[in-house]
Amino acid sequence: MRRMRRPDRQMQEADALCLLNREKYGVLSTVGADRQPYGVPLNFCVIGNGICFHCAPEGHKIDHFTVVPKVSFCVVGRTEVLPPKFSTRYESVIVSGGITEVFEGEKRQALEGLVHKYAPDHLEDGLIYVATSQDKTRVFRISMDAVTGKARD
Repeated sequence: MRRMRRPDRQMQEADALCLLNREKYGVLSTVGADRQPYGVPLNFCVIGNGICFHCAPEGHKIDHFTVVPKVSFCVVGRTEVLPPKFSTRYESVIVSGGITEVFEGEKRQALEGLVHKYAPDHLEDGLIYVATSQDKTRVFRISMDAVTGKARD
């Protein structure tokens, strides 16, 4: 992995993981057989050493995964433009890793993780929804092979 240009802004890994767990949305970046990049915002949850998300049974990003099963995932936390300094206060995390589809127990765990993260006040209904609709969605897991956080105060 390439060395960070501004190591003074590198976050400790624990802080980067905390940011990753705290934020609600990230951007998944892929590349396809035609070498064209594709970035798509999505919601996600962290389970163990992986980032999980669900999607439709087919689509652009899945086409890319089947050709190049490596992705980048970026989450941006708090930001503030600092006009007098011509700069920005920010925090972000970039994860690189392989991507695989998950099934059965791991799939259900990921879908339940999404319910816990995004609908904690509706757990009972959310878990019923998972049980009745899990066959209509696909779930993927990004291995966190490299996690880099960067921040400027």
